[in-house]
Amino acid sequence: MNQSLYSQFQLTRAQLLNEIKDLKADVIDVQPEGLNNTIHWHIGHVLTVTEQFMFGFESLGNTLPSNYGELFGYGSKPADWSGDVPSIEELASQLQDQLVRINELSDEHLAQPLEQPFHGLKTFGELAHLSLSHESQHLGQMHAIKLLAERTIVNG
Repeated sequence: MNQSLYSQFQLTRAQLLNEIKDLKADVIDVQPEGLNNTIHWHIGHVLTVTEQFMFGFESLGNTLPSNYGELFGYGSKPADWSGDVPSIEELASQLQDQLVRINELSDEHLAQPLEQPFHGLKTFGELAHLSLSHESQHLGQMHAIKLLAERTIVNG
């Protein structure tokens, strides 16, 4: 993979993993009023969507459990969860493993055309840039939820 692009993935993922590392257990599944999701969901969502963007939309089930699409895919929410939901620690480990696999992607893979354009994007490389933007956006949402949850816990 292009070293500059991988450096961006490393930086963004390090920020996400630092945010996860500093989380207190009592905020992970707090869903502030007016929001559809929790920090737990955001972490799984970033992992799932990055997997789809970088390795193909049919990739779930190859390296991540196939039910991640139902748990964390677009339009999903924790209120609909049933069955086994992976822990934050498991998701963090999978995020680290995914970064290693992203680094192993070839420039040829990134240049490969998608089966069909996605929001006007035509290659995996273009999806890589969208993936970075997506991860950063959710990192900001996670941070905001953390602040809201901590304020709610302190103020009762």
